[in-house]
Amino acid sequence: MIPRYTLPEMGAVWTDEHKFETWRQVEIACMRAWADLGVMPHEAADEVEAKASIDIERIDEIEATVHHDMIAFVTSLAEQVGPAGRHIHYGLTSSDVLDTALGLQLRDAGRILLEKCDELLSTLARQARKYRKTPIMGRTHGVHAEPTTFGLKLAMWYEEVQRARERLARGIDEVCFGKISGATGTYAQVPPDLEERVCEQLGLTPAPISSQIVGRDRHASLLSAIALLGGLLEKFAVEIRHLQRTEVREVEEPFGKGQKGSSAMPHKRNPIIAERISGMARLLRGNALAAMENVALWHERDISHSSVERVILPDATITLDYMLDRMIFVLSEMVVYPKQMRCNIEQTGGLIFSQKVLLALVNAGMKRDDAYRVVQDCAMKSLEGQPSFCERVAAHSEVKKYLDHETLANCFDVAAHLVHVDTIFKRLELLDT
Repeated sequence: MIPRYTLPEMGAVWTDEHKFETWRQVEIACMRAWADLGVMPHEAADEVEAKASIDIERIDEIEATVHHDMIAFVTSLAEQVGPAGRHIHYGLTSSDVLDTALGLQLRDAGRILLEKCDELLSTLARQARKYRKTPIMGRTHGVHAEPTTFGLKLAMWYEEVQRARERLARGIDEVCFGKISGATGTYAQVPPDLEERVCEQLGLTPAPISSQIVGRDRHASLLSAIALLGGLLEKFAVEIRHLQRTEVREVEEPFGKGQKGSSAMPHKRNPIIAERISGMARLLRGNALAAMENVALWHERDISHSSVERVILPDATITLDYMLDRMIFVLSEMVVYPKQMRCNIEQTGGLIFSQKVLLALVNAGMKRDDAYRVVQDCAMKSLEGQPSFCERVAAHSEVKKYLDHETLANCFDVAAHLVHVDTIFKRLELLDT
């Protein structure tokens, strides 16, 4: 991922320095496990830990000749410690180190993502409560439907992020595995006990079974969870973009002092962060598809997945981290226009109360088809001009036979449509019971 979208903490997880350091941790953990089993002296692991540092320039120099990054890495460590270096990588195949270290990196990346999810949930909960009773026009097909509240919209997002966080946590758990089982996963050169000892040191779970690699369905599951969360962030971003349109102007993303919206038009305040989030969600879906393509490998392994993962795993976690950060900012600092929300509710002269009138007529004894015909006729004519829908309904001779003034007034009351808002909030545990 380019630096523009890379936040420091997540970016640090995927640097070459950190990658090689996780490899070094795995190698040392293996040496300590071998020493516990009496295969090599404990002093060998101590010496490697004390003397062997990460020298990326030297690793690159060796790799230029051997064309194998793990061999270059092991050679670089061995050069720094002398005779003890012969014990490094004892009995291991490259993927023993690579996949176990990858589990460590994904655990670190996952922790950052889950913390951001928690911050997003906290932001959504706070804003949902704040705007719990703020009426806003509900829209279906982009057309006015019935009133809702801005808080309910945000509460819906809160519940969706809760589910997404659960999926993400499961996906992270699925990749936090270590694998020290040798070239084809048979433990021919390394005993299962060694794997268990290494994973215990590193805080990972031993893979119950592996070939030369950990099964890539695990990584595909994580990338799918990341893509789904990204899709939700895109959903929120698209809604904000629509609500910021000039014709609507109910919500705006933050616009900082000194910020400029257009090189040509000084009046512009564009939803650029929301649009950026929408675009970046497309990357996450592409990464998820690539991860699924990585599941089917030849026999006990090939390396067709390796080149892909060098890109998609850092990119997906860095991208989602950035998207979460920006969405938290937008939702925390967004500008909300309750008066404009009310104005838009009133824009159609009461058309949005058509179902309430329909049901009132049915409850009063009118046949449903007749009631639908009367209400629809008033609605269609009001779209052509004055009088308004409310006025037409109140004056309609058939309506007068069934509904009194008080009943009609209740039909045209926005608050009457929103009496169950608190019930929904209590279900989500966003209000005290």
